[in-house]
Amino acid sequence: MKNKNFKDFFWNQDLICTVGYDTIIQYLNDGKRTCKEVEEFMKARASIEEKYAKDLLGLSKKVCGHNEMNTLKRSLDVFKLQTENASLSHLQLAQSMRDEAKKLEEFREKQKEARKKIEQQMDALHKHKSSQFKKTMDSKKIYEQKCREKEEADQNVNRNANNTKHIEKLHSKAQQAKQNAEEADRLYQQNVITLGNIRDEWLKEHVKACEMFEKQSMERINFLRNAVWTHLNQLSQHCVTSDELYEEVRRSLEQCDVQEDIEHFVNLRRTGDKPPAAVKYENFYSGQKPPTRAPPSQPPPSIRRRPLPDPTHRGEGDTVYSPVEDGGYSVIQY
Repeated sequence: MKNKNFKDFFWNQDLICTVGYDTIIQYLNDGKRTCKEVEEFMKARASIEEKYAKDLLGLSKKVCGHNEMNTLKRSLDVFKLQTENASLSHLQLAQSMRDEAKKLEEFREKQKEARKKIEQQMDALHKHKSSQFKKTMDSKKIYEQKCREKEEADQNVNRNANNTKHIEKLHSKAQQAKQNAEEADRLYQQNVITLGNIRDEWLKEHVKACEMFEKQSMERINFLRNAVWTHLNQLSQHCVTSDELYEEVRRSLEQCDVQEDIEHFVNLRRTGDKPPAAVKYENFYSGQKPPTRAPPSQPPPSIRRRPLPDPTHRGEGDTVYSPVEDGGYSVIQY
């Protein structure tokens, strides 16, 4: 199937109508706008990546597991390090995106300059063609008017052929009308030839412009397609890089041993392997020394305690004590 080209499908039967050319120019302007939009999109995405990278870098500097120890501490240190590396990776991605956006901007400006020369040339041709067409149509009107005046003068001569008094004057007018008609005809033909030459030149330049604009459009579509493709490749490569960084953290976590960390803590911070003894009951009157109380550095003077009185044998005036075992024990009796 034959390819469709600009030069074959953007004509108009009206010589001074530029609708076909204007349609192509509008298409090119829309394409230029698309380039600008993709360029701005990439710049905005780069700014997002850069901001995220800076936030991620700040996060990697924060305390995380400072008081942890042994294998888990090593894993957390790797986790922070790879977070920092991930932030650097995002910074590199942002710079790569800006580089691609710069290339797109340069491409857009290059096409703009190339189009500018062609458009200026075509605009000049359109104005010249339109001006000559108007001039030709005006000369045609004059030519037609002069022809009608010539015919009218000839008819007057024929109608007054027997009028010898005015015949010479009528012949003179007819001769002048004929000369005017011939001059108008010559000018009209000259303008038609000039317009034809301008038309031929315009046709050639229009075809060249169509070919050039079509080439630019193909280059633009191809460039935009490759630019977006490269953008996606950068994102995919960044995902691979990020996964490699995170894989380092996963490998470190695989070396994290729960039991080893527990034993490490026990060995490093152990305080003893024997619990304190149970506290025993001490009867105040038993004279037993508290087993849990450390002996004083200098023993106090020895105090000889009297034996417990026998509540069943008491003399007059002796205080009566009730033993603890006595069910009726309540108060001291006098």
